[in-house]
Amino acid sequence: MKKPAPDVKRVLNILKSRYGESPHTQLKHRNNTDLFVAVLLSPQCTDKQTNAVTERLFKKYRTFDDYANAEIKRLSTDLSGLNYYRTKARNLKASAQTIKSRFGGKVPRSMDELMELPGVGRKVANVMLNEGFGIYEGIAVDTHCAVVSRRLGYSRHRDPKKIEQDLLRKIPEKEWGVVSNLFIELGRDTCKAARKECKRCVLKDICPSSSVS
Repeated sequence: MKKPAPDVKRVLNILKSRYGESPHTQLKHRNNTDLFVAVLLSPQCTDKQTNAVTERLFKKYRTFDDYANAEIKRLSTDLSGLNYYRTKARNLKASAQTIKSRFGGKVPRSMDELMELPGVGRKVANVMLNEGFGIYEGIAVDTHCAVVSRRLGYSRHRDPKKIEQDLLRKIPEKEWGVVSNLFIELGRDTCKAARKECKRCVLKDICPSSSVS
């Protein structure tokens, strides 16, 4: 018989003991301008892939003025190591122009305002708010977070928006800022989408999807 979904607080305490009290994004950045750019460029890419591109990008573009004024063909070339780089170049340039014209050149600090920017969905907005401002309006759901959430029995959905809503109902608000990164760390470590490594997993004894009896 399959185990029930484990107690959320117990899971988070175990993961904090393993991965740290407050893990942060692995996207490299110097400030909130860099963070916004890195997060905007990260969908459908690994953090390693994104960091390889932004390492060069951040030497060339330092402000939203730089991105807003960039020639789109050149910006596309600078992002060519990313999946969907042409679309991301257009979104980055348009977002930078909007941030300049509407928000005084500063990244906005609310979910609604962030989601007005081209290319920004709830995941991007959540990461920006969490990492950049310490504001927790939701939970960022990437592939790792989605896989772990389903395997733990916290959601049966595949749509990130529905998974987020399930997590928001189950997880205490004070933990919203850490749960995504904890699940991401677990996903990278043992709970991989393509192959579970349950024998090494810190949750092997309580996870309903564990292959360890």
